[in-house]
Amino acid sequence: MLTVLCAAAVAGCGGGEGAEAGASVRVYVDAGLCAAAKAELAAAGGGAGDLRVGAVCLPSARRGGGVDLAAAGANARRATEDSTAVAYLLPSNRTITDFTTPILAAAGIPSITTSSGKAAMARTLQAIESANPNTLRSSVSDSLGRP
Repeated sequence: MLTVLCAAAVAGCGGGEGAEAGASVRVYVDAGLCAAAKAELAAAGGGAGDLRVGAVCLPSARRGGGVDLAAAGANARRATEDSTAVAYLLPSNRTITDFTTPILAAAGIPSITTSSGKAAMARTLQAIESANPNTLRSSVSDSLGRP
């Protein structure tokens, strides 16, 4: 019983990163990129290869003319707590990118910094489709450029 619990705990923490056909994975998306990313995902039929893909739209970390680092960090940590997260689409904002990339990298979640949610989602879907299903997150990360 203890072995089963330990195995489940490791899988929930990203240790078990494989995905079976028909499984669902998630791409975390900054608020400003979300509409275009979701439209691209819908145009691709909601998936890549044998996997269903969901876009998780995050609240904006921009406040007034600046950046709310607490919100940016909370968004990144939300993705790291999700064992189905395979990528994170960041806005072209150096402050947000510099702050969140180390959080995501520590969890092995690749990020794309972009001004185009559509292009970033298309690139992510290609990476998912060509990934090794037994090492999905690592394969996607290799394809997108390791964090």
